[in-house]
Amino acid sequence: MVKCVFFDVDGTLLSHKTGFIPKSTVQALEQLRQSGIRTVMATGRHRLELEELSLGGLAFDGYITLNGQLIYNEKWELLHSHPIVGESKNCLIELFEKKEIPLILVEQDAYYINFVNDYVRQVQKDIYSSIPCVGSYHGGDIFLAMAYGDEAAGVEFEKRLVGLRVTRWHDRAVDILPVDGSKVQGIAYYLGQNDISPEETMAFGDSENDIEMLEFVRIGIAMGNATDDVKHAADHVTDDIDEDGIWKALVKLGIVH
Repeated sequence: MVKCVFFDVDGTLLSHKTGFIPKSTVQALEQLRQSGIRTVMATGRHRLELEELSLGGLAFDGYITLNGQLIYNEKWELLHSHPIVGESKNCLIELFEKKEIPLILVEQDAYYINFVNDYVRQVQKDIYSSIPCVGSYHGGDIFLAMAYGDEAAGVEFEKRLVGLRVTRWHDRAVDILPVDGSKVQGIAYYLGQNDISPEETMAFGDSENDIEMLEFVRIGIAMGNATDDVKHAADHVTDDIDEDGIWKALVKLGIVH
C-alpha cells in the first residue's frame, strides 16, 4: 500500500512550457491527500524560489528542499538541516569570491550570486525564476551551491571541489552538495519521522538529481520528458508533464480514479 508520494518540481510538477502545474496534476494530488496518502515535495529549489512559482495553491504534507539539505513539515516548520562544513565550505567560499564562474551560495533564509552572465539569465528564464541578487558571503551556514555554465565547464569546475559532489538539473546549471547529501537522505529522514517504510512509497522525477530518489522508493516513475538516464533508472515511464503524465501514471496504478 502506498502511504507517501514524493514529487520533484521542475519538469515534474511545474511545466517549463506553460509555467504552471497541469490541472490534471492538481486533481491527482488532491485525490491522494483525500485518500490519506501523503504528498511531499522533493526539490532542489529554495523555499523563497517556491514562493515565486505558480504552484496552484497546492499544499503538501512536507517539503524536502535543496536536495535534502533542509526539510520542513506541512506548516513550513524546520525539521532537519544539513549544512556544508569544514574544508568543503571553505572551498565554496574561495571559488565564490574568485568569480571565475557564476556561483550561488544558498543559506536557510537567503541565496545570492557572485556575478551574473548570459548563462544565468537563460537558466533563470527557463525555470521561471528571477535572477538572484549579487551579494557577498558574511559567515552564515551554507546548505547548497549552484553553478552555471556548459557541461565542459562543469566537469572542469567539479575537479576543484573538496568533499562535494555535483548533480545536474539543467544543461547549463548544476547543484553542489556534500558527498553525503541527496534527496534520498532527506526522504529517509522524513520517512523515519513519520513511521513509513520505503516499501510504502513512490516518487516522480525527470532530472539527474532525481535518479537516486526513483531508485530508493518502491515505485519510481520517470516523466516522459525525463532524460534517458532517468528513464532507465525508473520502474515506470509515464507521459510528458504537459500530457497529464502524473495523472495517467496514478490512474494506471489504480491509486487515483
